[in-house]
Amino acid sequence: MIERIGKEVERELSRSGGGNALALTEITSVWTQAVGETVARQAWPLRLGRDGTLHVATTSATWAFELDRLSPEIEHRLSAAAGDAAPRKLRFRVGPVPEPAAAEQTRNLPEQGFSPTPAVVAEAASLASAIEDPELRELVSRAARASLSRARSSRHF
Repeated sequence: MIERIGKEVERELSRSGGGNALALTEITSVWTQAVGETVARQAWPLRLGRDGTLHVATTSATWAFELDRLSPEIEHRLSAAAGDAAPRKLRFRVGPVPEPAAAEQTRNLPEQGFSPTPAVVAEAASLASAIEDPELRELVSRAARASLSRARSSRHF
């Protein structure tokens, strides 16, 4: 079921010219691996231009300047990590960079408001089982447990 949804999303994005969105998704999935934890905390991919330029937000002008000087190395690493999705060139500027702590806090929030039954837990795990990334698989499983539990509850949310 998840694969089917993924294929539908891909098809719609490609129909609407969103091929860059798919490439950006691939780039962001390998960003931290390619640039390292320190850089990833200070710079994050924003968008991919039609010309293949990856626009990257940085926390300061200093980071933008330094990373611009390191562009050839970063491009090489991204090419190795992202393959065909790798950008043609990079452009750095000050902008919004997500806080890693916020992602960690969201991931560690308790599931409130419902107690999933063993059947719901099993169904949610089954739905998410095809996802290779363990972190993403757990997040999808939690979302499925919440959704399935709420759908089967007599309570209205």
